[in-house]
Amino acid sequence: MGNLKTKDLSKIGYHNDQLRSLVISIAAKNFKHHSKEQLLDLLVQIKDNPEAFLDNELTAKIAEKVIGKMEVPAFSAYELRDEPVYCKTYGGKGIESSAKQQMELANLLPVSVQGALMPDAHMGFGLPIGGVLATHHAVIPYAVGMDIGCRMALTIIDESDGFLNRHEYQIKQALKNHTHFGMEGGLEVRQEHEVLDSPVFNQIPFLKPLRGKAARQLGTSGNGNHFVEFGEIELLPDNTLGLPAKKYTALLTHSGSRGLGSAIAKHYTQIAMNTCQSTTTYPPNYRCRRL
Repeated sequence: MGNLKTKDLSKIGYHNDQLRSLVISIAAKNFKHHSKEQLLDLLVQIKDNPEAFLDNELTAKIAEKVIGKMEVPAFSAYELRDEPVYCKTYGGKGIESSAKQQMELANLLPVSVQGALMPDAHMGFGLPIGGVLATHHAVIPYAVGMDIGCRMALTIIDESDGFLNRHEYQIKQALKNHTHFGMEGGLEVRQEHEVLDSPVFNQIPFLKPLRGKAARQLGTSGNGNHFVEFGEIELLPDNTLGLPAKKYTALLTHSGSRGLGSAIAKHYTQIAMNTCQSTTTYPPNYRCRRL
């Protein structure tokens, strides 16, 4: 089967996002040996006469969805505010201008209630990384972000600074064997985690084929600003961790949600773009236009 895409389905009249996700999922599972042309021809027949395909278990779900969702969702349009909502900026002198511009545009959205910009803010997709935006009855996928599982973790090891020198080789081997840096790839040992058993993977059609990617990339560090670093940390008396005041060896890691988070963000951003369009003309190549 050829690589069936949403734009292929749009061309033959499949405009509903849920319907397109369902079609792509069913096609990948049950029509692997069909060419793209054969599959598109079949889908046109289902769209034109869905009742004729209700008795076939391979096409019934698509036909049922077509019967209930033939209406193309109406686009809603919006205009930006004349004045931005209130936005609190922390450490503004150290924040790049492109991030400030993205935040300023987000604060003009009609659904925006209040914003905030953190000291580490930098340019992102739609909303700056380190930007916070409260909205009224609206979800902006790119404001939620691609790194939906992004996290940092600090592990404190009760060892002196000599620990790193004594075990330098073992530490390098541990990093090599138990994580992975880069866009693709994963770990050789399959990871186990309750997140992989989540029923959501079966409840949302477009997520089902992504479960394998999630399993492969679980425990990996990804690309960009993700890192694993060893260092030294000094805890002062009465620290919030309740540990004795002294110097410790520390392991600091930063990783994201990898390909799974990116796919989810892009999927729902496309839905948002299809259903809510701005009447405002944005500057060329300005990423925030995708909100």
